[in-house]
Amino acid sequence: MSTTETDLYELLGVSRDADGATIKSAYRKLAMKHHPDRNPGCTESEGKFKAVSAAYEVLKDPQKRAAYDRFGHAAFQQGGPGGGGHPGADFGDIGDIFETIFGSAFGGGGRTRARRGADLRYDLQIDLEDAFSGKSTEIEIEVSENCETCHGSGATPGTRARTCNLCHGQGQVRAKQGFFVVERPCPNCHGSGEVISSPCRDCRGEGRVDKAQALEVEIPPGVDTGTRIRLSGKGEAGPRGAPPGDLYIFLHVKPHAIFEREGTTLATRVPISFTKAALGGSITIPNIDGEEVTLEIPAGIQSGKQLRQRGAGMPVLQGRGRGDLVIEIAVETPTRISKEQRALLEQFRELETGDECPESRGFFDKLKGALGG
Repeated sequence: MSTTETDLYELLGVSRDADGATIKSAYRKLAMKHHPDRNPGCTESEGKFKAVSAAYEVLKDPQKRAAYDRFGHAAFQQGGPGGGGHPGADFGDIGDIFETIFGSAFGGGGRTRARRGADLRYDLQIDLEDAFSGKSTEIEIEVSENCETCHGSGATPGTRARTCNLCHGQGQVRAKQGFFVVERPCPNCHGSGEVISSPCRDCRGEGRVDKAQALEVEIPPGVDTGTRIRLSGKGEAGPRGAPPGDLYIFLHVKPHAIFEREGTTLATRVPISFTKAALGGSITIPNIDGEEVTLEIPAGIQSGKQLRQRGAGMPVLQGRGRGDLVIEIAVETPTRISKEQRALLEQFRELETGDECPESRGFFDKLKGALGG
């Protein structure tokens, strides 16, 4: 199950590649339009004013904006997919603002919903073969789940939470600061709107307990290092029955002994004998998918020359087709030869005219010219 969240760029009416000046100008126009002083008593304008202000707080800061571009709203929740947050950035207050504004400002008011559970990150290493074909694998994580004793309520069975007498069940309190009225989570009930007099012994009123959980993860063909798989609702359970967070699987593809990868292109280096390089022929090698690939070697090929096999590389992630397989030729000089082979090579050397290796002849001619020879 996925959740729909208000996009900050759409909220300010700017494109995702808008510069700082454009974002600032858009914010000023919207803030002036929806300012509480211009719309006294209008709760809708007040909510929109807070929303655009919170959006601007993120998008005006390069570090917070980068985090939002990468993780979305999850970047500003405690325990988000950044795995401990981003150095130098304090997203706690912004997260509280988002929780208040986007949870209620456009939903017609009412009690603030309980804060959802934290998102979790899991790093998973896979082989290149698995990245090629995809696979189903099982992982085990330690995660908070709803307490079975109290069914997530946090209260001792047979009892129930009572309405908070400070916020009267709203989960938030208001305080006036100059021209603004600021809403914050109630300090008495921590935003839940309820107070538990008799907490559950097993979860101590949290409504959740830590448990090991086995999860099945489907890895699609074509993934690469950095690919992120989201398992909705598989993160930490929310406090007192609140919705759970999400689990983000970050993939890391191990280096391969034969193939190197760049996007959908696979590359490898294949040695061939100097006679095959001179006379030409064909080579057959096994590919990453287990199928054999046959390539024609043109006569006179040199070391470093690359041959390309179209459609024999990695599959396109969530798309059609495959990339290419690139084979770099390495001409190998024999280290041991028989008497008969030596005799034949001696005959070949006697018949050499210099036209057989134009590159080497051209090099020595340039060298002599440079040295005044």
